[in-house]
Amino acid sequence: MTGHPLPLLRALRLFSLVSMTSALAMSTALAQQADVTELETVVVTGNGEVGDGPVGGYVASQSRSGSKTDTPIARTPQTIAVVSKEQIEDQQAESVAEALRYTPGVFTEYRGASNLRDELFVRGFYYTPRFLDGLFLASDQSYAKVDPYLLERVELLSGPASVLYGQTNPGGIVNMVSKKPTDAPYREVGVKLGTDNQYGAFFDVSDKVAGSDTLSYRIAGTGDVRDLQEDFTKERIFAIAPSLTWTPTDQTTLTVLGGYQNEPDAGFRNFLDRAGTIDPIEGFGYVPRDFFVSDPNFESFKREQAWIGYQFEHRFNDSLAVRQNARYHHVEHDQRTLVYGSLSADPATGYDTVISRTASGGPESWGTFTIDNQVEGTVATGAADHTLLAGFDYLHRKRDYVWGRNRSAPSINLADPIYGDFHYSSLVLDKTDDQELTAQQAGLYLQDQIEIGGLTLMAGGRYDWAKTDIDDRLGTNDQAYDDGAFTWRAGAIYNFANGLAPYLSYSTSFEPVLIAAPEGEGAFSPTKAEQIEVGVKYAPEGMPILLTAAYYDLRQKDVVWGAWDPALARTVYSQIGEIHNKGFELSARAEVNANLSLIGSYAYIDSTVEDSPTAGEIDKTPARIPAHQAALWSKYSFTSGALDGLAVGAGIRYVGTSWGNNTNSFEVPAVTLVDASLSYDFGAHSPDLEGLTLQVNAKNIADKTYVASCASAYACFYGSGRSVTATLKKTW
Repeated sequence: MTGHPLPLLRALRLFSLVSMTSALAMSTALAQQADVTELETVVVTGNGEVGDGPVGGYVASQSRSGSKTDTPIARTPQTIAVVSKEQIEDQQAESVAEALRYTPGVFTEYRGASNLRDELFVRGFYYTPRFLDGLFLASDQSYAKVDPYLLERVELLSGPASVLYGQTNPGGIVNMVSKKPTDAPYREVGVKLGTDNQYGAFFDVSDKVAGSDTLSYRIAGTGDVRDLQEDFTKERIFAIAPSLTWTPTDQTTLTVLGGYQNEPDAGFRNFLDRAGTIDPIEGFGYVPRDFFVSDPNFESFKREQAWIGYQFEHRFNDSLAVRQNARYHHVEHDQRTLVYGSLSADPATGYDTVISRTASGGPESWGTFTIDNQVEGTVATGAADHTLLAGFDYLHRKRDYVWGRNRSAPSINLADPIYGDFHYSSLVLDKTDDQELTAQQAGLYLQDQIEIGGLTLMAGGRYDWAKTDIDDRLGTNDQAYDDGAFTWRAGAIYNFANGLAPYLSYSTSFEPVLIAAPEGEGAFSPTKAEQIEVGVKYAPEGMPILLTAAYYDLRQKDVVWGAWDPALARTVYSQIGEIHNKGFELSARAEVNANLSLIGSYAYIDSTVEDSPTAGEIDKTPARIPAHQAALWSKYSFTSGALDGLAVGAGIRYVGTSWGNNTNSFEVPAVTLVDASLSYDFGAHSPDLEGLTLQVNAKNIADKTYVASCASAYACFYGSGRSVTATLKKTW
């Protein structure tokens, strides 16, 4: 790879692993030099939840994602969904995408069993950008991905969010919140075994630094190995996330957050045809779900990530605070695969079972630096209480990308697949892409949250300056262009005493296009979107219940469409597109009592292509968008009698029919999937075993074979089959 940053990655890896030790030494020295003042005990009222901390159940009441301030979800005039650590553990979610399965308006895992980068549809728009601790992590092209065990919560802010986050997809953003040092000591260790030869271990440790009243630490780590759905494929992941919090006074906090994630086998992705998945192949039937179109002697996907950053806050008084959050993240991966080509007849049988294959692959790396500076102040003007937020953030991304292809790879026969009979070392990939991309963004934003009794008004505006440089090292299509955009949001929500809160909001977004336009045509303009949302929330005071209903009307303009050009052996892009999505979403989260917890969701979407370079797509629904989705999860914990300590969970997920291409010529059938869990707390009957639990999870219990989605007749994906895992965990 040109400009391969291996020394930098090694330095980041080393830094993330030793950051705890170095930070401890530095901070301890500072603490010894400072005067130590004994602080008075602070009494915390309510449930003590903060917008970027633990939830303590399934129902979050606070979030920072919607406003960048610690605001009740019930006072935010936009849809916010929070998936807590408890839900992730109860459902044994293996990825962030999987953690959002029971969230309305989200189509998770639309590439089926292949989830290489937590790709999601939100409100009909794919490649939802992912943020980590409120800072940009990845969007459509980057393969950055964080293991959910390292997270405290996963939040979804639906709808345009550029007013606070800059260039974003109009469907919304996913904000992942890292585990951070806890106020009280915490210890957790565990092991996991499962089907598909799965085994793993994990640990999570947090405490005060010995001999210090101002330093606390946390280290979370996990390792997991399992076979994937297709023959010869596997996934291996090892991740660790150390963090350190320094609190020299009750007004100042600094938290250093690091991480390292290594995946020698990161997963597998390929394409299947409509023929053999949606429709049977004459004389053969359906392609087996475990069919491997590549070859174990060639297939490879490796990924390595490292990140380091910090969160700083200082409160001058009860009315004024400053914050600065920053992070550098590096990810690199290297992939080689044999791509499914086209079907042809087997001379021996006459049936279409022979698949042509193209060898392709190459390395890619992303380096992302982002920093966000904020000033928050509160002021009263008459009956109105204002929470003012001013901020300036900066994002710098650099991508090094090389890709090659070779059409001389041998074909494979579905009826009699043979592997390992070809010397792939002689197969040279001809470069089709060799590019360096640098993208920068700086944004200035202002926001005012106004509370007048039960009424909350929210208004904000932002201006972004963006710069993109594309160095085409293979040809002559270098491009450099500047973009600027003003985005804004306004909303109102009224909280009645009985917990009902109707709201209305309007928001906009923009997103620079990081794809080079065809040579000689000039750079693409940023895509822009606007949304009107109206809804109602129900969050009765002092009760762990959150019910929401929302209707939205969302329109995106200047959409870039891509079409594969066989002659050029690459995708050719044009900017003639407009998409109009309307829909409504229902969500219910409740701790009904001490024993029963419920999660329910339903979403309907009407998505229409209103402009496209392909006439046959106009007034049609884009591929891969199910009009209806619904899910229900419940957990019941026994707390008395012989069953004391036993907890039973069950879930059902429905994904409705979707179109298999943008011209709506064929459909992908609907599917209903069932999940379940069973756990036992040994401490319920034996104090000596307090904190020891055994949990068994089963997903897709019926082992249904189904197609998750199709992007075209030549890009279909099987969904995940049944999996069963057993987890033994000890906490103290």
